[in-house]
Amino acid sequence: MLTIDPKKIPTAKLHGFLLSAVAPRPIALASTIDENGNSNLSPFSFFNVFSANPPILIFSPARRVRDNTTKHTLENVYKVKEVVINVVNHAIVQQMSLSSTEYAQDVNEFDKAGFTMLKSDLIKPFRVAESPVQFECKVNEIISLGNKGGAGNLIICEVVKLHIHKSVLNDKNTIDQVKLDLVSRAGGSYYSRAKAGFFEIPKPITTLGIGVDSIPEKIRNSTILTGNNLGLLGNIETLPAQEIVNKFAEENPKYVGIDSTKKHIFAKEMLEINDMDSAWKILLIN
Repeated sequence: MLTIDPKKIPTAKLHGFLLSAVAPRPIALASTIDENGNSNLSPFSFFNVFSANPPILIFSPARRVRDNTTKHTLENVYKVKEVVINVVNHAIVQQMSLSSTEYAQDVNEFDKAGFTMLKSDLIKPFRVAESPVQFECKVNEIISLGNKGGAGNLIICEVVKLHIHKSVLNDKNTIDQVKLDLVSRAGGSYYSRAKAGFFEIPKPITTLGIGVDSIPEKIRNSTILTGNNLGLLGNIETLPAQEIVNKFAEENPKYVGIDSTKKHIFAKEMLEINDMDSAWKILLIN
């Protein structure tokens, strides 16, 4: 294992490790305005949602590693404490990337990237019309994390209004994650398209699962079942009663009289389709 002391490697190299390991990260396409009314648009992947009541988003324009300069976005929010955070989907990812170009202060990245400026309802900065979800925010606080290259600046934003394109809503008027088609940032030049990698995990049961430590030892120490498989098996309140297992065996004779390795292989196949009930019955057949 490679073990690293952050203080003993160059910041640029540490930056690369951090961005590659903590990924994928959502992208905030932040629209700000300076005191002279000049608009600025720039993407940030040091970003997430941190509260629903009040609704708080935080993003961080870090000081540039190479020369310790600050970004126009940070300079703008000190002067005009408002920002629109636009989410980025696959349809606008190339335009978003272009907007990250370090143009001069008076250059409008909306124009450079080919985005449409949409007037906000409650704040001065403009929204990106092409973004499927736009958050109008007041900046509550800016927290500087340091004064050296690579140091972040936490911009704590309170959402005062949000706008959602109808095209990404389902019939229940909630967001359809597949229609939204968000993209996220990884290390280097890598991005990830959310809908291409969606999968579902059953939530832990409210009545408390038995846990991996309560799984019978011969199953827990399987060379076939993975940690993920065991995690799913542990999300059950009680093991199936023996009479239920016996009935399952009568209805599925192919699982009877086989060795433990084959049982574990069959159970693993059931777990891969989230059929934990059948997996447990297979495993418990005598």
